[in-house]
Amino acid sequence: MTHPVLDEFAATYDFPLDDYQLQGCRELEDGRGVLVAAPTGAGKTVVGEFAVHLARRAGRKCFYTTPIKALSNQKYADLVAVHGEAEVGLLTGDTTINGEAPVVVMTTEVLRNMLYAGSRTLLDLGYVVMDEVHYLADRSRGAVWEEVIIHLPESVALVSLSATVSNAEEFGEWLAEVRGDTATIVAEKRPVPLFQHVMVGRKLLDLFASSDVDAAAGFVREDAPVNDELLRIARDDWAASRMRDRRAPKGKRGRGGPGNRRNVGNGRRVWIPGRIDVIDQLERHRLLPALVFIFSRAGCDGAVQQCLDANLRLTTPEERDEAIDHVEGTLGRLPGADLEVLGYTDFLDAVSRGVAAHHAGMLPAFKKCVEELYLRGLVKVVFATETLALGINMPARTVVLEKLSKWNGENHADITPGEYTQLTGRAGRRGLDTEGHAVVLWQPGMNPKEVAGMASTRTYPLRSSFRPSYNMAVNLVHSYGRHRSRELLEQSFAQFQADRAVVGLARRLRRAEDALAGYAEAAECHLGDFMEYAGLRREINDLEKAGKRARSGGKHQDRKRKEAEKAQTVRIAKLRRTMKAHPCHECEDREDHARWAERWFRLDKDTRTLARRIERRTNTVARQFDRVCEVLTVLGYLDGDTVTELGRPLARIYSELDLVAAEALRTGLWDDLTPSELVSVLSVLVFEARRPDDAEPRLPRGAVADRIAEMARLSEELHRVEKDHRLDFLRPLDAGFAWTAYRWAEGDPVDELLQRGRFTAGDFVRQMKQLVDFTGQVADAAGDSPVRRTAREGVDLIRRGIVAAE
Repeated sequence: MTHPVLDEFAATYDFPLDDYQLQGCRELEDGRGVLVAAPTGAGKTVVGEFAVHLARRAGRKCFYTTPIKALSNQKYADLVAVHGEAEVGLLTGDTTINGEAPVVVMTTEVLRNMLYAGSRTLLDLGYVVMDEVHYLADRSRGAVWEEVIIHLPESVALVSLSATVSNAEEFGEWLAEVRGDTATIVAEKRPVPLFQHVMVGRKLLDLFASSDVDAAAGFVREDAPVNDELLRIARDDWAASRMRDRRAPKGKRGRGGPGNRRNVGNGRRVWIPGRIDVIDQLERHRLLPALVFIFSRAGCDGAVQQCLDANLRLTTPEERDEAIDHVEGTLGRLPGADLEVLGYTDFLDAVSRGVAAHHAGMLPAFKKCVEELYLRGLVKVVFATETLALGINMPARTVVLEKLSKWNGENHADITPGEYTQLTGRAGRRGLDTEGHAVVLWQPGMNPKEVAGMASTRTYPLRSSFRPSYNMAVNLVHSYGRHRSRELLEQSFAQFQADRAVVGLARRLRRAEDALAGYAEAAECHLGDFMEYAGLRREINDLEKAGKRARSGGKHQDRKRKEAEKAQTVRIAKLRRTMKAHPCHECEDREDHARWAERWFRLDKDTRTLARRIERRTNTVARQFDRVCEVLTVLGYLDGDTVTELGRPLARIYSELDLVAAEALRTGLWDDLTPSELVSVLSVLVFEARRPDDAEPRLPRGAVADRIAEMARLSEELHRVEKDHRLDFLRPLDAGFAWTAYRWAEGDPVDELLQRGRFTAGDFVRQMKQLVDFTGQVADAAGDSPVRRTAREGVDLIRRGIVAAE
């Protein structure tokens, strides 16, 4: 079959398309949906861009969805460069540009909200591209991807772009089931070969010993041999650690485990290079530009400061001047009075030297500036947290991992093979590098085989995190009724995976049931029902064991316990008489039958457990939806297949604490608040601290503190209703941003808030933007209540200064 549109499209690129890209585009031109799973940096987005091309040729719309606003902004710029500003729009919740354009880039949540609202913008929609679709595994936001996939009209062709996951075929099967004819294309060849290294002191050693390791593969084979020199260093490290422990005074010895290995060979410590030394080594080996992943915001900022303190410079005078001009032109639109508190001077000094940090604590404008300077080759080293690996187009010649563990919100844990692959996958710039390099810094106690294991594992399996929410339930019932909604939810990837697991469990259950029948047959007795007799023996045995445990629980027994023990003795005596009177008691093969019966009882217990597991997994999503609907019915939000007047505001509120917000609106809890007070109170439904803080949050006096206390009581009441229906959706309220939100709404300057508060500029802007978005949702949901005008005034108060500039 010929593909003239593809030929026309491919001619616009100055490089030949890869086989997997051509295959994906052919499937699209033939009218199928596609799932493309390929390594980071392999060029998956070419298939998405072909969907845009097809839509424009057919006079239809194409929506391009991304998981985060930074990616949406980046993709918008890419598409504008190809198709022009008039043809491309951007919708990210807080930014609206040309929303009715034929090509619109948006976050996935925006598309979900459009589908529930029945937006007219969906008319003539022909294609939807879901970039980074593996985000559906995200615990807090993953359900949105499945909602979109399930609810998109059948006439829309879906293009799903994913990182390499080990169960791409399973995900593709689900897509075919819910979306119709879908081709799954898995590419494991990297466009640029990746070589793995460990930096030990000043040495850059290969991780793998074999020179024929296929670095162009998506992952190294699991039996690839580890470099002998690394294994020797690890052995010597361990031996020196044991020797030091034997010499140490008793009580001061280490555990002998990995955390205590400090010396190598004859007792000399392995020199751990500092960050400046690492950069020197990379520059000497011509391995710049580099991304250095440090799993800490403070660590990234500290690394940049170390470069400044060491007077490091990686740029030529011409590059320095070009970087300064770009920063001044880009960030000059920010309020001048705010620049100093935002660390502008140090930022400008650092990027002019070719180094920068990149993390969520930075102002988005600063991060975007770093990305632009890096792509122009003016920033040579970026110290970043793992958030940079989430699809942003910043490939490097080299990726450096300082450590292989990170803080996960509760404790320090090793990164997973999937995270390792995602991070190191940034190495190797297509069209610029002939090879990419991943460098892990040697740490005391490191096991090279464990590092090799991560480098040779085929990333992570995609697991659904889908569950119905209150907002989802109201929107579904309003659109489809309860019965049809249940059917739709049973089409989720979560239920698809649960059903697949049930197949294996059901097979085990059938085998167990066959074995039970065999055991029962072996226990048959010609004198009577031996299983009945065995049941009497088992009951007597259980009662005697329980009595023995009770007696061993203490010498002093109260009157009630003595009476219970006496009753139990009488019960055992009665059972013994019944057992001895049973005809099977006289069977000469009694003990042989008893052994088979005992096996039957043990297997029967296991079988009942297995049956419960199957029951719990069958229709799990639909049963959870039923419980959500029961809660909403109790609260008066649903009446059978009807969303009541009370329930309609809930359909407009998209938040983890949607039910608390809807109840606060219903009860008039916010009616008499001022705009500043309202945004402060609403912040407790949006903000969630990165780490638990035992300190009492600072609150504005008066109405704010009172309403937050009332909302906490309301949340507790709702949690009790949830518990009655075996649900646990609502997280605790967090008032940690309430004082900052109030003072900002009251007009305090950003420098005072950042100096007195506990937030970085990036955190402050991000929280304010989320609060702007949520306050707008509350305004839309408030109907004719006084809250509508107050909320809109609150949005105007907080969308100012650097929040508006961003």
